[in-house]
Amino acid sequence: MSKTASSVHLRLPATSANLGPAFDTGALALKMHLEIDAEAADRFSIAAQGRDTEVCGKLEGNLVLETYKRLMEENGRTIQPLHLHVKNGIPLGMGCGSSAAARLAGIALAAEFGELGWQEQEILDAAAFLEGHPDNATACWLGGMTVSAIAPRATAEHGDKAKGYPSVHVGRIEIPEHWSAVMVLPRDPVRTEESRKLLPDFYSRADVVQNLQHSSLLVAAFASGRDDLLRAAMLDCLHQPYRVAICPLLGTMLPLAGTAGILGAALSGAGPGILLVVERNVDRVALERRIGAALGDRSICEVVECGFEGQGAGATMRRDTPLNAGA
Repeated sequence: MSKTASSVHLRLPATSANLGPAFDTGALALKMHLEIDAEAADRFSIAAQGRDTEVCGKLEGNLVLETYKRLMEENGRTIQPLHLHVKNGIPLGMGCGSSAAARLAGIALAAEFGELGWQEQEILDAAAFLEGHPDNATACWLGGMTVSAIAPRATAEHGDKAKGYPSVHVGRIEIPEHWSAVMVLPRDPVRTEESRKLLPDFYSRADVVQNLQHSSLLVAAFASGRDDLLRAAMLDCLHQPYRVAICPLLGTMLPLAGTAGILGAALSGAGPGILLVVERNVDRVALERRIGAALGDRSICEVVECGFEGQGAGATMRRDTPLNAGA
């Protein structure tokens, strides 16, 4: 008899991608989460709490359900209606990986309720394909810091299960324990599509080489826990300079790197939020004063001392099956 899950629990962390120079390849998991309890039901329904409940609780245009239904259909499965209890702690439209978390949730639910037999590789391949880049998805699923790339070919190694998605190659690095994360979030969100339109189609060789140098240094800084490398390692010239117009905090937050226990600073993903990597034992009063002095008016944004998340959604997912399954 079927061993289809009767309920699934997911805890998906927010993520910060790009980290300055590692455009579409480097990302970190943050201790802000999208938590979902899903169970088979007679019809689709959602009970939402936390951030942005109106968006998270709607049935139409819901990215979790759209992804779930799409994969069930593409894999020839009957769509099982679900009841979702959603508790969202990820800010939407702030460069915190909310879309990657939602898509991964939909993929994981389809893999479980559709009995697709997918393992980690298939889940990451599908998520990277649907997202258009692998960085947020790999960090969300694996936790810690990830550096990832999509194989440059049109077919995957996993046959029908991967639906032809290109393969994702990913390396994971434990984030140094003496580092922590602070997110500075403005009031108004920005759509990733809008932010990407600001980027040029071509770059000079000098800019590309500079970013290659900094992104390599970034990996070395995280792998070795070198505080002194981080400020330079998070410098970028491929995307941040072009996004200043719609990311107003860039000009005030990036110069904070190297002051008041702030080791490095970068636009979080496509923005408009800013990631600050800080010393874990930083003087919080001095840090808040430094950020406040740079902002001028603290009411224009939200400062979240979230820290890094070492556990990804793949490690914390739980599933329950009926007591008589397989009997």
